[in-house]
Amino acid sequence: MDLRFLFVASALLLGATFTISMADRTSQCKVKWLFGISCEDVTGKLVSQIKAWQIGQRCLYEGERCSYELVSTAPYLIKATHTSPTTKKVNDLQFLLEQSTVCKMTGEAVSEFSKDPADNSTNYCSLQNLMDGSDLIDAEGYKQFSNKWICPGFDTANCTLS
Repeated sequence: MDLRFLFVASALLLGATFTISMADRTSQCKVKWLFGISCEDVTGKLVSQIKAWQIGQRCLYEGERCSYELVSTAPYLIKATHTSPTTKKVNDLQFLLEQSTVCKMTGEAVSEFSKDPADNSTNYCSLQNLMDGSDLIDAEGYKQFSNKWICPGFDTANCTLS
């Protein structure tokens, strides 16, 4: 058998195994929101809140409503991270916005290297705490959509404690 073929086949098998094992080791949450205000206003409030809750000394007293970091912003896309001050676990956050007659926003939080169901509540709370802190929950036309299948822990999360 050709040695190059064995090398390529082995590399492909190893890559597929690594990809599958990585997919099995993450937990995630997706939430959709609707707002009766412009996506520009939603973006401004969300980015301001992420910056207000950046990692700092006051994080020692703020619980989970702290330790956010803005990774990047682009029109209709915001990326950030949240590091739990207690567990040091990192959630990657992404917000995708779409302007139509209303502003539609999809938020996704992914905990790396964890399948613990409690992390799914943490994923949800990492998103929801930003909605609460930025007062977007009081915005005209605010509606939230998710469920326990696309956001495990959604139905049992208690974000007031985190």
